[in-house]
Amino acid sequence: MSTDTLIDRILDRGGEASGTVIDAVHALMDDAIIEASERSLSVAEAAALLGLSGHTLRYYEKQGLVRPGRNASGYREYSAFDLRRLVFLTRMRLSGMTMSDLGRYIALVEQGQSTLAERRAIMLDQRERIAGQIRELALAMEITEFKIRAYGGHPAQ
Repeated sequence: MSTDTLIDRILDRGGEASGTVIDAVHALMDDAIIEASERSLSVAEAAALLGLSGHTLRYYEKQGLVRPGRNASGYREYSAFDLRRLVFLTRMRLSGMTMSDLGRYIALVEQGQSTLAERRAIMLDQRERIAGQIRELALAMEITEFKIRAYGGHPAQ
């Protein structure tokens, strides 16, 4: 699922009186949104849905971050569970989480409930990194707006 689609869905759902943006993100990670059909998706179908390349999907598999099933012919089949994990992985990579940290996080997930505290710590660290990136991008935007004004334009133009 592309970033634009995710953002549109979050913004569409985030305005509801009963829902928050976090609730919308939770819904995106639910089979009801990433449609759980009777059949799993092929590499090409999963890649198209998520806006990724087949190479990226195979790379994540090689790194042990996702483990799609195989059909009788040996072809990969991505379930709704696999798609939800891929959405998470792509968002974390986009936010700068390293492959090493992702590998550690997924290994903890697969160990079960006893690792919740450690997983939470990883996410708290990631949130701090993202907040720093947002501050840096906000400054870059302000400098860009300043330059647009300096060249005789209004920032909205």
